[in-house]
Amino acid sequence: MSEYDLYELPNGIRVLHKQVLHTKIAHCGFLLDIGSRDEKPGQQGLAHFWEHMAFKGTEKRKSFHILNRLETVGGELNAYTTKEKICFYASLLSTHFERAFELLTDLTFNSIFPEKEIEKERGVILEEMSMYQDAPEDAIIDDFDGVIFNNHALGHNILGTRESVSGFQQADFRQFLQENVRTDRLVFSSVSNLPFKEVKRLADKFLAPLPARLGARPRTSFGGYQRVDQLERKPITQAHCLIGGPAYAIEDPRRIPFFMLSNLLGGPGMNSRLNLAVREKYGLVYTIDATYSPYTDTGLFGIYFGTEKKQVNRTISLVQKELKKLREQALGTTQLHTVKEQLMGQMAMSEESNSGMMQLLAKSTLDIGRVETINEIFERVRAVTSSELLELANDILREDNLSVLQYVPE
Repeated sequence: MSEYDLYELPNGIRVLHKQVLHTKIAHCGFLLDIGSRDEKPGQQGLAHFWEHMAFKGTEKRKSFHILNRLETVGGELNAYTTKEKICFYASLLSTHFERAFELLTDLTFNSIFPEKEIEKERGVILEEMSMYQDAPEDAIIDDFDGVIFNNHALGHNILGTRESVSGFQQADFRQFLQENVRTDRLVFSSVSNLPFKEVKRLADKFLAPLPARLGARPRTSFGGYQRVDQLERKPITQAHCLIGGPAYAIEDPRRIPFFMLSNLLGGPGMNSRLNLAVREKYGLVYTIDATYSPYTDTGLFGIYFGTEKKQVNRTISLVQKELKKLREQALGTTQLHTVKEQLMGQMAMSEESNSGMMQLLAKSTLDIGRVETINEIFERVRAVTSSELLELANDILREDNLSVLQYVPE
């Protein structure tokens, strides 16, 4: 990561900016350290519902005006919710940057949650649930969170349940924001050709007047994992399977080495061990991959594949065979070098996305309090040893540690 500028306002809001001279597009947004895991009992799905409702009216704008404010100049406005974050962001010509900054500030801090809009958006979210439930490759990921994290908030579906979403009212949104929004736990991030002094000027104009909202907002840590084998029969034509378990947290020093291990096993490269052993050698799957998602206090590792019902057990056996190799056979010097070079190349290419960089600046600042340069990360990658990877494989990838969730055709 090249140099970036950081400005902290008296109310605790941090503003990050990276100037990229060769682009005409500005990417900017607010990232809030609030997600579905911060919902209390009865609030399941409220964080995601708020993300939707932020676009439905503010103290000075109706929904129509919000949606047209950037679209009329060719810009894009969007948002997303994860287990630990909510993001409101925009992309547009940098000549209209002030327009985006003001609009994002308005919908993030001044939403009024009109009752009529709540009723309409409730139907939209219920349809969103149906869409995911009709896509088993998506639904199994949500259900697998519940298998691993059980009754903990990390195991809850970000969309919520039909029952919870059907009951939310205006007061619920206001209470959720009051309980969770902290000005020192949110960041405004931007990447554009604008000088930092212009971004700072606009931050003073739009963000400085906001009152400080500080104070602790503790999260309940996850613990008590127990391995589960679960099979569900579904009205589908292909079987789907997820194998995995808890992994390392964001600030755990083993995070980058384990990410390397996960990438070797089933990363985006066509040369991943799982792709070569299951798809290329036997043609049993179209997609097979391994993912690792670190959270504040824990993480989640998972291997997903879809195959014919009659091939599920064989495919699971092939996956377990690859996991056993990683637990028993240390990588040779050439193999280790190749794994490192591949990961560093992928990381370098990801920095080509200015939109992704904008979000990375914000997320890293919220998660670890700083932004690591790519050279710092490369140094950590280069320092990983074969014995270290072997140790991590025996810690996380043990057969008796990994849960299995299967969707099979009825």
